[in-house]
Amino acid sequence: MAVTTTPRIRRTPQNTQFTYNLSRRVYDVKTYPILSPQGATILIYGHENGVTLIWRGGRRFKSSGDEHPTEPNGAASKHNDDAVMVIDSDDEAGDQASGNAFVDKPEFEETTEQGPYPEVVQTLDLSFGTPVLNVAVMPLDLATKTAGGASTALLGETIVFAVSCITNDVYVITLPLTPPSPLSKARPTLKGDLLAGKAGSGVWGESLILLAGQSKRSEGLAISLVKPTGTGKNAKPLRAVVASHSKHASGVLQLWDVPLDAKSKPEHPLEPFQTEFLPSPLKKISFNPTHTTQLLTVASPNAVRIYDYAVSSLPPDSEATGPFPAQGSWLLSLYQPFARPSQTRKPILDAAWISHGRAIFTLLADGMWGVWDVDGASPISSGATISTKLKSGVKGASLTAFSISGYVEGTSSLRNIAANVKENNSGEFAPMTPHTRKQATASLSSNATLDRLATVHGGISVATIPTAGKNIQDESIALWVGGLEHVCIIPGMARFWDSQLRKGGGGGVNLFSGAQPTRMVKLTDLSTGLLGEPCCGVDLIANSPGNSDAANQEGGLPAEVVIRGETRVVIVRDGDDGQTCKVGTVGSRRRLFSKEMPSAIIVHGEKDKSQRMSFNLSTAKAGSLRFKSFNQDAASADEDARAAGLSRPRVGFDFASTLADAADASADLSRDVEAEMLGIMDIDQALEAMEDTRGSGRKKVFFEQ
Repeated sequence: MAVTTTPRIRRTPQNTQFTYNLSRRVYDVKTYPILSPQGATILIYGHENGVTLIWRGGRRFKSSGDEHPTEPNGAASKHNDDAVMVIDSDDEAGDQASGNAFVDKPEFEETTEQGPYPEVVQTLDLSFGTPVLNVAVMPLDLATKTAGGASTALLGETIVFAVSCITNDVYVITLPLTPPSPLSKARPTLKGDLLAGKAGSGVWGESLILLAGQSKRSEGLAISLVKPTGTGKNAKPLRAVVASHSKHASGVLQLWDVPLDAKSKPEHPLEPFQTEFLPSPLKKISFNPTHTTQLLTVASPNAVRIYDYAVSSLPPDSEATGPFPAQGSWLLSLYQPFARPSQTRKPILDAAWISHGRAIFTLLADGMWGVWDVDGASPISSGATISTKLKSGVKGASLTAFSISGYVEGTSSLRNIAANVKENNSGEFAPMTPHTRKQATASLSSNATLDRLATVHGGISVATIPTAGKNIQDESIALWVGGLEHVCIIPGMARFWDSQLRKGGGGGVNLFSGAQPTRMVKLTDLSTGLLGEPCCGVDLIANSPGNSDAANQEGGLPAEVVIRGETRVVIVRDGDDGQTCKVGTVGSRRRLFSKEMPSAIIVHGEKDKSQRMSFNLSTAKAGSLRFKSFNQDAASADEDARAAGLSRPRVGFDFASTLADAADASADLSRDVEAEMLGIMDIDQALEAMEDTRGSGRKKVFFEQ
């Protein structure tokens, strides 16, 4: 079963949320950095049975009546440039001999007409028979700026990513970038055998390369391309480097050199070319998008370190073979602040490359964030007065100074754990004496605070914003701390960095105020889309160049935020009906219940509140809604009684029948309403009538004046 192609749409005053309910538990979601040839965004998520790819947006498939039949000789149609040959590897020889190899020729519509939201064009399940815990894709800068004709041709036609399974196996998967056509998924061979479409069978044109050598399952993955060297006959094939870390022993970091050329595909599982034993397990790893041999490692709570696998830490060995040395080098260690007043550093949730690999954005467990300017990427101009106070570059030994830093809004509870403990123990009076002050200091420096911070989860996602022309590409950053209550996005990191420096202090002064994209935006009402599930991760989908520029001009977000739950994926877009508008403005609230896109709850108010409806409650007037026939019969009976000389006794409170006349009184100031009410009620006459009709054996009551 694949993902539901029709999302559940919910709108909030700040954003629009598209919920995709999945049929399996999701462990990781990544956005592929390159669009498909028909313009779709590719989402890859690992679940309890393998990997699923989603092509979202772009041109749709033509209807089945417009598709051309598959030619038996495998020749591609003249008007189709996206033809993909798919051959079952088990019957490859027989198919080639008979000339009946299946050729997938997907055809798409000419126009890219989009509705209120991008539709899911196609989905593809790759079954592994085991849970896939981690998915790794290449950085966007590396994928779009890799030099060399071979790499450009490969990335323009093939998806390259890595996955790790719960069975300690790591795979590198290549797959056609064009989505498979509906005819390809409706083949009779796939319907006859449930295992015909499993990963590695070649039915979808995919190839799997197994990476061996791990004793425990991988806790994190990263993949990078090696820029090809040489020209002509001396050109080396395109290769990828995959890094994985596990909790084997005290922590192990392993790297594999994987050939991506079909002719160089290994027949046996690949062994790692480097194995680095660590003093403690790692938490996150990621490759530098510019310096492709540098690997960013998060060793929480110790430090953030940079590892270079191409720079040897040992003297060169003349007998060594292979393009890379047997051991790499640790280039730099960046140390985060301490959790005062203790002597232990704050746990690091995540760290990521920003400014195209020249700086590092880090997120700590107490809600603090900071930027380490590794390569002098600070946007301070030389003529600014603040440049004399703030220097770009890395500073510090036991503590590395941040270029800018601050705290995520609403995370004060993570920093005031001791205060919360004191509030929970209210009712016990402890006077402040030297002894109790010493105990309070000891409790603050105890491991309870750090143990609480060690259980906090969070992460960072960075996406490069595509721009039209030759403008410098900015980056958007999404981060989350603890859960869905603290999910924030920085629309433009360069302008945000510059704005924080010019405010003179870093420290997050006026962090969530100001104009976009010079401020941090906090996403609200995410529980509307997650439907009770916790936030397990975030990712970003960059808009097209035209939409990104329009979003920057109108104050909107240039990217969509992907929120991963346990069994669903929520895509958050600012504004209403998919239109770009400022987050949190009244304009996004105006069309909350529009007729074009109805929500689950549709509210229709009164069309004209000025109209009033009057009701005539009188029973004496003709034409009343009361019992007209009964009143007419009573009036005719009274006339007959008067004609016969008989009088009807007035029993009971007959004045109640005339009270309705007071409701029809007009607003005439000249009238004596009090006198009219006394005349209408006739209380005295009613009491006298009741007295006359009493029985002789009953007690009589007289009312005095």
